[in-house]
Amino acid sequence: MRVGLFTDSYFPQISGVATSIRTLAIELEKLGHEVFIFTTTDPNADVDHERNIIRLQSIPFVSLAERKIVLKGVFAAYLIAKEYDLDIIHTQTEFGMGILGKMVAAQLRIPVIHTLHTKYEDYVYYIAKGRLIRPSMVKYVIRNFLRGTEAIICPSEMVLETVNSYGVTLPKRVIPTGIEIDRFKRDDIKPEESAKLRAELGLQENEIMLLSLSRIAAEKNIQAVIHALPDILEEFLVKLVIVGHGPYAETLKDLVDSLELSDKVIFTGSVENEQTAYYYKAADFFISASTSETQGLTYLEAMAAGTRVLAAKNPYLSELINDDEFGRLFIGDDDLAEVTKSAIRDLHPIDKDKFEKKLYEISAENFAKKVYLFYIDTIIEYNNLKSIEAERFPMKMEDTIRQMPVTVKRSLKREQIRAKYFARKASKLAKNLQSYVKIDKDKEQD
Repeated sequence: MRVGLFTDSYFPQISGVATSIRTLAIELEKLGHEVFIFTTTDPNADVDHERNIIRLQSIPFVSLAERKIVLKGVFAAYLIAKEYDLDIIHTQTEFGMGILGKMVAAQLRIPVIHTLHTKYEDYVYYIAKGRLIRPSMVKYVIRNFLRGTEAIICPSEMVLETVNSYGVTLPKRVIPTGIEIDRFKRDDIKPEESAKLRAELGLQENEIMLLSLSRIAAEKNIQAVIHALPDILEEFLVKLVIVGHGPYAETLKDLVDSLELSDKVIFTGSVENEQTAYYYKAADFFISASTSETQGLTYLEAMAAGTRVLAAKNPYLSELINDDEFGRLFIGDDDLAEVTKSAIRDLHPIDKDKFEKKLYEISAENFAKKVYLFYIDTIIEYNNLKSIEAERFPMKMEDTIRQMPVTVKRSLKREQIRAKYFARKASKLAKNLQSYVKIDKDKEQD
């Protein structure tokens, strides 16, 4: 199968969406399929060594300079997609490249599947500070985009509930994004290396390490974890390690200073992707109070590394963290400190058998197989509908004519009479012309 993935966000831009797309592409290729990624330009992209990645000219998005939107290249994208003979297009954004993907699919007459990655109600503030799009408008934006798509992938039950609340009636399937387990399981990282990293971060042997790893933005709600620290510190020796960067970092640092927690909170800044496994392995718990995640790959990465998760409860996480062996969930910020203390009290070595079963469930391999099966079902359904439409087309034309107003029918009849009249005149003119030609030839012979 040949698959076209259309996205506004891809590496070297760092995001959960980019990671999800790369994971899907890699795993589909392992299954023997061809994958082509249509995305935006990026000055940091190593285009000379990229394979099956088509970059179209783009510009920075309003208020989010690190994100890009496609500027032009519709016809070029169509020609390339036609050359690759794509079987299906899978859009990963509701904007530039997503709209382009739908246009290309319409021209090629192939189906489109869409994945809704983002809960936009929590992000509209970044677009003209919420003055351009309000949260109540999001459902209309999504519904409008989904016209012309055949099906939608929901990365979690939470997204499914959201899509249903929008009134979307397309076929839907919940397929959580998987991860490359080996990238984070990392049996090669020895306890001595984890101990060394903890020491470099300033942790004592008897201190509990809580790890936050994400883009540092207000909607990630890291501030709730910081506010809960004094309560946790009354019972346990704890340090919070915050890995990442973002627009909210300085605000969080000011909050830490105001609460006099400078010796209990460590800001590392961003770290290389290859190094994140070391931080997961070094931590006792991965903690997140974010309520904006539709799935949250960092939860999966932490679990793959064998680190328990402490997070805000939602339908997705309730299914993922379905055993205390994998972590604990809190209901609201007020519950955060108590749930964290309860988890620390119960801290013990992981049950390897339970974790191994969970690892396949969250694996990239399992993810890609489920997506592929959905592709197959969607293509079959799309082709069936095309066949039915082809058979119904003559009948639909008859129905259309029959339902026309009398004035329109009369107008059509007049046009038919006029067409016949001009056809007769053209035929008579052609005969006269032939006669003149014959006379001229006879004169030449004389």
